[in-house]
Amino acid sequence: MNAHKALAEMVGALADAELVRRIRGGETALFELVMRRYNQRLFRVLRALLRDESEAEDVLQDAYVRAYAHLAQLEQPERLASWLTHIAVHEAKARLRRRGRIVDVKEGPLHAVPSPSRDPEQEALGKQMQRVLTSAIDELPVGYRTVFVLRDVEGMSTAEVADSLRLSEQAVKMRLHRARAALREGLYDRVGAAAQPPFSFAGERCDRIVTGVLARLQLATP
Repeated sequence: MNAHKALAEMVGALADAELVRRIRGGETALFELVMRRYNQRLFRVLRALLRDESEAEDVLQDAYVRAYAHLAQLEQPERLASWLTHIAVHEAKARLRRRGRIVDVKEGPLHAVPSPSRDPEQEALGKQMQRVLTSAIDELPVGYRTVFVLRDVEGMSTAEVADSLRLSEQAVKMRLHRARAALREGLYDRVGAAAQPPFSFAGERCDRIVTGVLARLQLATP
């Protein structure tokens, strides 16, 4: 527990550019900090694209391995987040194409509001709403649900989403507007504030992804 606490403190203390610089300089074990910082965001966008949690985990590990191998090619280390997201989306699209599910992301704030004290019945209702919302998001066209998850679930800015998906900011705004409109019809307004964020990401999943990537890269922990 203390080790994880120290790791969390280090994640918060080191900026992306500094992390990249130190990893390139030989402190390769620090790549774990990169994964723990961006696991949730990348898992959620992959889950939105692939609509399968196990497959999203597999693709996320592939994306991290690819990112580590090409870290020297990152020209602007401060843009690590969008670079990682772009790699993850690229890996997901490649997986879909190999399986014959062609996807084009370029087709045409949802946050939990916790109650000060939630009883078991409220908790169960929140989880039920989460499942309903996840199902509704899955029904959106792939380009819309990807933008929606990055912008409204993960809270990225319009510019960050545009950079990550290689879209114009206007295209991001248009797809976000259409995604919200589709969800709003009989669903978004009623459950948005009460539901837990879709595509849940527990600590156990984070640890599993990190462990798998570290083993594949043969890296020690910090």
